[in-house]
Amino acid sequence: MITYKADEFDIAVIGGGHAGIEAALAAARLGCSTVMFTVTMDWIGNMPCNPSIGGTAKGHLVRELDALGGEMGKAADKNTIQSRMLNRGKGPAVHSLRAQIDRRNYSEYMKHAVELQKDLDVKQAEVIDVAKNGDFWDVTTKLGARYTVKAVIFATGTFLASKIYVGEVNYNSGPDGLAPSMDLAQSLKNLGLPLRRFKTGTPARVDRASINFSELEIQYGDSEITPFSFSTNAEDIDNSSVCYIAYTNNDTEAVIRENLDRSPLYSGDIEGVGPRYCPSIEDKIVRFADKKRHLLFIEPCGKNTEELYLQGMSSSLPEEVQIKFYRTIKGLENVKIMRNAYAIEYDCIDPLALSYTLEIKEHSGLYGAGQFNGSSGYEEAAVQGFVAGVNAALKIQGKEPLVFSRTDSYIGTLIDDLVTKGCSDPYRMMTSRSEYRLLLRQDNADERMMPTGRKLGLIGDKDWDAFLLRKEQKETEIARLKATTIAPCQSLNEYLQSVGTAPMTTGMRLAELIKRPQLSYDALSSWDKERPCLTIDVREKIETEIKYEGYIARQKSAVEEMLRLERKRIPENIDYAQVGSLRLEAVEKLSKIRPENIGQASRISGVSPADISVLLIFLEKYKNGEN
Repeated sequence: MITYKADEFDIAVIGGGHAGIEAALAAARLGCSTVMFTVTMDWIGNMPCNPSIGGTAKGHLVRELDALGGEMGKAADKNTIQSRMLNRGKGPAVHSLRAQIDRRNYSEYMKHAVELQKDLDVKQAEVIDVAKNGDFWDVTTKLGARYTVKAVIFATGTFLASKIYVGEVNYNSGPDGLAPSMDLAQSLKNLGLPLRRFKTGTPARVDRASINFSELEIQYGDSEITPFSFSTNAEDIDNSSVCYIAYTNNDTEAVIRENLDRSPLYSGDIEGVGPRYCPSIEDKIVRFADKKRHLLFIEPCGKNTEELYLQGMSSSLPEEVQIKFYRTIKGLENVKIMRNAYAIEYDCIDPLALSYTLEIKEHSGLYGAGQFNGSSGYEEAAVQGFVAGVNAALKIQGKEPLVFSRTDSYIGTLIDDLVTKGCSDPYRMMTSRSEYRLLLRQDNADERMMPTGRKLGLIGDKDWDAFLLRKEQKETEIARLKATTIAPCQSLNEYLQSVGTAPMTTGMRLAELIKRPQLSYDALSSWDKERPCLTIDVREKIETEIKYEGYIARQKSAVEEMLRLERKRIPENIDYAQVGSLRLEAVEKLSKIRPENIGQASRISGVSPADISVLLIFLEKYKNGEN
């Protein structure tokens, strides 16, 4: 192939999805000349699956990203059409924001954001080759343009050697009919990257006019909105759209079971491993045979489209079977499919090949982000893109890397899980993956992450001053509540008894009242005459920190123990085969992953507590010069 020298940049980002956008913006905002390649300019920031941002634990990731200076939270707020805080009936650790998004407007917003970004060039081109060129990397497009860069970030999503499956039909394609990246996949194999096959799926999109909404349950947005971005005014968010709920039934199950032999999932056509926590409807029918019905959420794709998304009903069954089983559902008897459901199989890297900076260990200057790293989801992709983009820039600038810990963020938990434990199926973030979720709440993401964003130079004065004000308001109000005594009165005691808690016989501090399970900070407002006017975000922090004060203190102690292990560094050149009494499996896993410290080593699958004890003794002797 004839190539020509097109240009030079510090960093090349391959992919214009959620990972690629955050990687490119972060790198450019840190002052590195950056180029972002996308297969089509018209689908930058596309949502090929669900038209939503956030969800359980995913909302945490978006808020952490926003506090660091990322773009996803601002884009989501600007294009929200319905906002809901999930898990309100549970503890604050699992409260998670989720918003329905106008997918085309979101894409347009992100396209304009990258176009406007200083030091960032955006190019519509298919990258077909990445090759080492001395201390640099050459990135070559299908048209022969060769770009020399210092670092490359792979944010290829589900495009790498991707193949679509619908029943017996399969063909090479990316999502939404876009071209797959076949040549690049071969180039990465030639480099020796440890690639493997994963798969995911998406439900059908259907015509609004073909649905009988009178048969469906209505799902409204919240009356009081919490934005994703700490810089967004809640009053500016559109929350007017409604979603609907339907259910499968015995007829739905019967149609699917009759046609399982036509599903590529069960015929053996699909090689890739699918997502454990987001199964197709045929998977649900088989794996959860005891369930009489499954939920179906019917969600709008935007304000200016009649397409509705059937959340919870992804499938790879033939198109005619899809039509048949969708029409067994009450309210969908005459449904018309506008875009059929499909499964998509693609290449991704084994994340055990990555370091905590998301740089590929054996290839200096190459980074991975998003589904390329074996994860699933827009939110997981975006935060990895940010981390990869920041670290590529910091390395080029000769600065210390940005590494998050599972003790300080869900971002840290996500990356630690990927690079120390790996994943056998597409990784999805959940609150249960964190040991410290009461500390890592979505409401305090600004307190945990914004100082880092400010240090990087990605948080401006306006947002920083607003953060300091919120923090001061919270601390001042908690101090007031702990110091203020309220006297018993008839109306208050009547209220206390009405909610099932004991009446007051003597004065009590407001903080002690708030600690009662039946009460809340807002519920006591009628009897708290000095209460200031605060945003829902600040009020939520106040109530949580008072109610869960003892639990928070215990988790902080656990964090200190974890940090003690994290501070015990492991020499880079250690030969684990020479560490006496280590089991063979531990030697193999430690040699492959090469953890930076004892804390990381302790989380590697196949490394036992006994192995850690042996390693600690060895390190102590090593430190004293006995080895």
